[in-house]
Amino acid sequence: MPIKIPATLPAYDVLTREGVSVMDEDQAALQDIRPLRIALLNLMPKKIQTENQFARLIGATPLQIELSLLRMTNHETRNTAADHMESFYRPVSDAWDEKFDGLIITGAPIEHLPFEEVNYWDELLRVMDWTQTNVQSTLGVCWGGMAMINHFHGVQKHLLGAKTFGCFRHQNLAPASPYLNGFSDDCVIPTSRWTEIRQSEIDATSELRTLLGSDEVGPCLVEDPAHRALYLFSHFEYDRDTLKQEYDRDVEAGAPINVPVNYYTDDNPALPPMNRWRSHAHLLYGNWIQEIYQSTPYDISQIGT
Repeated sequence: MPIKIPATLPAYDVLTREGVSVMDEDQAALQDIRPLRIALLNLMPKKIQTENQFARLIGATPLQIELSLLRMTNHETRNTAADHMESFYRPVSDAWDEKFDGLIITGAPIEHLPFEEVNYWDELLRVMDWTQTNVQSTLGVCWGGMAMINHFHGVQKHLLGAKTFGCFRHQNLAPASPYLNGFSDDCVIPTSRWTEIRQSEIDATSELRTLLGSDEVGPCLVEDPAHRALYLFSHFEYDRDTLKQEYDRDVEAGAPINVPVNYYTDDNPALPPMNRWRSHAHLLYGNWIQEIYQSTPYDISQIGT
């Protein structure tokens, strides 16, 4: 089944060219099924790129997905055209009375700030509490996951002396988890962050379980069953050239940056990068959608009750 998005959204043409099955409102109305309602709370500056990345992954399952794009109510983006935001995004404050089968809270390039200094922190606190009554399953990615694990469990993010940047090998720590169905014993995951979550603090919280972790860069995927949530501290959704774009940007700006680890062929930035994570990315998001499908009520109004 395809993902349902507006035909005028840039992701529609991008995904169609890639062979991902998509449909617009008129086509979806012909199917007598209830689609899974998945919302994307997009905190990234490059909104369109992020839409494409997540829509590609959640649109590759056998289920019909209805994707809703949400933004923080009073935060204005400077990197995406105003007409795009006006056409395709709703403020999250418009959704308080709605129910969703799934919600993705993306990362944001504000890791250096204490949580309480983020200008939309108070509203994000309300979003995270709202997920407990209005969302069947929430996936927090990178900073979004760090915000959630901090809010629900007090686990802190810690600043690093240097950016964790590259493709790092992670171990499958819970092979029987339905979220890791089909996973190898280890996998490579793109990582780009200035902060970390420490495994010792997760281990001190009995409600949390680490599913993927790395000896080099720490925990990556953490399950929080009590809050129906997953916290993912790296970027399975990244395109082949996303790390390259970050590296080239910093080199051009004269910012201190290392060549991303295990990313370019022979670690040579003059050679093309390799995508070593695509299959596991599709597995993870497909498994997440499958778990939502098996647990969510058919009557969406019953979510959270």
